Amino acid sequence: MQLLQILLPLRDDKGRSFPKRHYENVANTLTERFGGMTAYTRTPAEGRWKDSGDTVSDDDIVVFEVMVDIFETTWWRTYRKTLEKRFGQKNIVIRAQDIRVL
Repeated sequence: MQLLQILLPLRDDKGRSFPKRHYENVANTLTERFGGMTAYTRTPAEGRWKDSGDTVSDDDIVVFEVMVDIFETTWWRTYRKTLEKRFGQKNIVIRAQDIRVL
């Protein structure tokens, strides 16, 4: 089984919050396609990264996750591009890891 996590920013590059409907759309899409999802939205996580130089950028993020038996690479790549456009991001991180449900 695979655990897929989508890391989404809370604000755009100018510090403006994204509309709540953006996140509701993600929740609805994942629930309809995979039968359920978990969203960590109550306390944002902090993301930090270095750009090509020494500049450190940061962002508050929320995490959406689903568990799947079969990883559909094409669907996830297409969905990532949809999210990048919707959230105006150069890159949205979607990560997958093998898990064992006990």
